[in-house]
Amino acid sequence: MDEDDSIISTSLVSVRNLSFRRGNRVIFDNLSLDIQRGKITAIMGPSGTGKTTLLKLIGGQLCPDQGTVTVDGIDVHKLKRKDLFELRKRMGMLFQSGALLTDINVYDNVAFPIREHSHLTESMIRTLVLMKLQAVGLRGAAKLMPSELSGGMARRVALARAIALDPMMIMYDEPFTGQDPISMGALIHLIKSLNTTLGLTSIIVSHDVQETSLISDYIYVISDGKVAVQGTPAEIEASDSPWVQQFMKGEPDGPVHFHYPANDYVKDLFYSPEKPLKRPKKPGGPGFFGKKSSPPPKTAESKKSSRSRYHSQD
Repeated sequence: MDEDDSIISTSLVSVRNLSFRRGNRVIFDNLSLDIQRGKITAIMGPSGTGKTTLLKLIGGQLCPDQGTVTVDGIDVHKLKRKDLFELRKRMGMLFQSGALLTDINVYDNVAFPIREHSHLTESMIRTLVLMKLQAVGLRGAAKLMPSELSGGMARRVALARAIALDPMMIMYDEPFTGQDPISMGALIHLIKSLNTTLGLTSIIVSHDVQETSLISDYIYVISDGKVAVQGTPAEIEASDSPWVQQFMKGEPDGPVHFHYPANDYVKDLFYSPEKPLKRPKKPGGPGFFGKKSSPPPKTAESKKSSRSRYHSQD
């Protein structure tokens, strides 16, 4: 067995030669990567590189133009609709916004997928829901409505719902966005502990480089539709690529320039345009009345008319 076959055999998700477009825009160009079983894998890259799109391709919400996505040895995009829904029961998803159902309370949000996809009694559902809420530290918030939750609490409820069906894998779409340091620390701890305790495989899409690197076993950095660099957090940190260093350290200038492309700054400041813009002419100003530089003089008749109008106002 060669090295590639060994990697595939230990992978829960395998993406091979994936290409995907939106109109004329290329999102992925012959992309290949592997998500190892039982590991936390991070997908990073600048905004607009298709990180969330990749999660949708893995979940079968989108179909690639070419290439394959296999999950647990199953080609996702060859499945019939019913079989795809069965596979999705084994995938948890933490949406970027949390995506809680706003008209039902915390308890019912977590219970929702269990009620939809099982035939368990309400007493058993209650036990499972309380276990999931206990795992994220929010059993005491079971009766609260989503509008009563802070941003961090809402994200943790969404995580409890994501693990409600005991999935083999969870996909996290920007889990740390908008979180205060305490909430972020809680989420980091939860993702790591749940992955270890439940034997999950986790895929994290995030811009929060430092926080994600702390808990990731492996990182892919995507740019221009391809994998720009991959490796363990230590290997990524030691990369000699100026672009990778700029991205990972959040430096304002580098291969990705701070300034948008423009003409020479000095020329823009001191060089006059070939055709300078004409100033708008004001009423009564030069040229406003044609060749004359001022309004035509009033005649005796017009003066008399003006006086009559003035007196009529008295």
